[in-house]
Amino acid sequence: DSSFLHFHESECDIGGSSSCESVLSLNTEKILSQAKLLAEQKRFPFATDNDNTNEELAIAYVLIGNGLYDEAIQHFSTMLQEEPELVSAIYGRGIAYGKKGLHDMKNAELALFELSRVISLEPDHPEVFEQRAEILSPLGRISEALSDLTKAIQLQPSARLYRHRGTLYFISEDYATAHEDFQHSLELNKNQPIAMLYKGLTFFHRGLLKEAIESFKEALKQKADFIDAYKSLGQAYRELGNFDAATENFQKALLLNQNHVQTLQLKGMMLYHHGSLDEALKNFKRCLQLEPYNEVCQYMKGLSHVAMGQFYEGIKAQTKVMLNDPLPGQKASPEYLKVKYLREYSRYLHAHLDTPLTEYNTDLDLPGNFKDHWAKNLPFLIENYEEQPGLQPHIKDVLFQNFESYKPDVQELICVADHLGSMMQYETPGFLPNKRIHRAMGLATLEVMQAVQRTWANSKVRMNGKTRLMQWRDMFDIAVKWRRIADPDQPVLWLDQMPARSLSRGFNNHINLIRGQVINMRYLEYFEKILHFIKDRILVYHGANNPKGLLEVREALEKVHKVEDLLPIMKFNSKTRDGFTVNTKVPSLKDQGKEYDGFTITITGDKVGNILFSVETQTTEERTQLYHAEIDALYKDLTAKGKILILSAELGEVDAVCNLILSLVYYFYNLMPLSRGSSVIAYSVIMGALMASGKEVSGKIPKGKLVDFEAMTAPGSEAFSKIARSWMNLKSISPSYKSLPSVSETFPTLRTMIEVLNTDSSHCLKKTIVVV
Repeated sequence: DSSFLHFHESECDIGGSSSCESVLSLNTEKILSQAKLLAEQKRFPFATDNDNTNEELAIAYVLIGNGLYDEAIQHFSTMLQEEPELVSAIYGRGIAYGKKGLHDMKNAELALFELSRVISLEPDHPEVFEQRAEILSPLGRISEALSDLTKAIQLQPSARLYRHRGTLYFISEDYATAHEDFQHSLELNKNQPIAMLYKGLTFFHRGLLKEAIESFKEALKQKADFIDAYKSLGQAYRELGNFDAATENFQKALLLNQNHVQTLQLKGMMLYHHGSLDEALKNFKRCLQLEPYNEVCQYMKGLSHVAMGQFYEGIKAQTKVMLNDPLPGQKASPEYLKVKYLREYSRYLHAHLDTPLTEYNTDLDLPGNFKDHWAKNLPFLIENYEEQPGLQPHIKDVLFQNFESYKPDVQELICVADHLGSMMQYETPGFLPNKRIHRAMGLATLEVMQAVQRTWANSKVRMNGKTRLMQWRDMFDIAVKWRRIADPDQPVLWLDQMPARSLSRGFNNHINLIRGQVINMRYLEYFEKILHFIKDRILVYHGANNPKGLLEVREALEKVHKVEDLLPIMKFNSKTRDGFTVNTKVPSLKDQGKEYDGFTITITGDKVGNILFSVETQTTEERTQLYHAEIDALYKDLTAKGKILILSAELGEVDAVCNLILSLVYYFYNLMPLSRGSSVIAYSVIMGALMASGKEVSGKIPKGKLVDFEAMTAPGSEAFSKIARSWMNLKSISPSYKSLPSVSETFPTLRTMIEVLNTDSSHCLKKTIVVV
């Protein structure tokens, strides 16, 4: 498959050890005999009809083959002085310059100059265009390399040329065109594991995971020990959320090569996001033994330690990432950008390990600009920033707690929490089950239940150092507290507590549904629903602004079946030529007939037909106040009804309370008031508040459904309540919940929270869970 140029390299490094200096004199005979053979068989490019000339040319080509590039250049140059248009010598000299090394621009320019001369003299040789493309692409001149390969393919298509061009399209992120080239290449030669792997990767990067998996499996049929194919298969299953299949394929890659750093890194990342922190750490440590400067493994090692409460080791690893300054002009890695935030937040957590959680508030403690920059993922450039104090030696790291060391009623609490948390898992591609988040959000659900029950019985709660009646935000803050500590990498922050300047500009929660050729698998189920909505809005818009053209627009819309089909319709109006945005509306319950802005859908297209289809919620101060007023009114109503419910459990009351809880959360979802984690936080509040009213969620969230998107695409709160109730399968709560210990008293500090998240509860499976 390689071109004629890949002669085996000699063992000798020119200019190296003294034994190499005499390589020429020693090997003259060998070189001459190799050249004689080459000349007789004319096994080099552009051989002539003259035997003497061919022998001279062959000598220079053998010199190239033995890594003696300067000598080869000299030899070709001597021949070109006598015969300036000797194509084979021009070509050979170009190759020798290229082989000398493209790190020196002079070599690259000379190589390109010689190859271009060959093309002007002999324009019909595909290998010269391919050779020139091989020099252009490492220089970043991709479009020129692509046109050279296209010319070579026109002259003489081959599996190799298609694969080569496909690779360049792949690098340019034009996955659809790359896919066509790999397909052509495989049609010409089906046994090409590398082309098959790349074909799979073109699917993977477009979010077409099932197709990618098929291709990776096909590549493994062709090459059973193909590590990269196992690694890619593992990654595809991880993206699908299939933990077992991903683990199996990462394992197979590591059986073939236990030192495969990329697989160790990916497997570690997956284990971290599955909540298996101990296991993840082993992979990151192994990765760093092999590659001490691997930033991803170093960052993730620091993060895993901190999440488990091992702050000294964690901060040591984070500091190593911070010392890895990018070179001038080099782009900083995502880890380098995030690590300073993580280190500051880790110090803050460590200082508060033993402070009762009721006595402080993270949103108020962390500096405004720090929170703003962290949530927006900006570089850490914060004016007058005062660092968090370093670790205080008297505060010890969190120690591992054995499950058996907890009292039986606390063991029961943990097992119930694990079960409740698993009820919140999305059965949708892209969502990997995370045991740690399950446990945390299960405990949050139980704590919400207990706090709401206390409130309805007129008891006060202690929050932020004050004892008072619970407000709706306190209820959500319980879940926020657990979601935060489950994964300290993610800034889970209230957006309305950000600095005023940041809020006045608007804070966006942005999700790309389609970006160019990349489809976001997670939201596939909602594309059609959103498309219907957009079509309706377009008709309303044209009805008001373009009544004459309405019929034409309506006919055109009937032919629209996918988002991309909307691009031509945008051309009907000069204002929407380059794209348009549509706002969803959220009807008010408080003021009948009033509507609020929901989320914004944006569609733009470029000349090539690449599309950006995205949704975002904009958190401005005014929008936040409108939603808060709505939630305040519902919470007031809920508390009043809850108090009646505690006294008399009439069915009608239970139903009314259930609808109030779902309506309140409907506005929370549409407001999206947190920088991260809104979805699971709101669902644990739904489950906990329903349990306080005597109802338990017994149904799982259906396949493909995302609760936040259900709320955001529902026409109103009643519609959302109806949808949610259809799968929740509400049942009367088991009386054994009443006997569970108080979550906030059992885990009153960060230390106790981290301990319970770390503890292994495989025993729960053995014990039959009382509460089901």
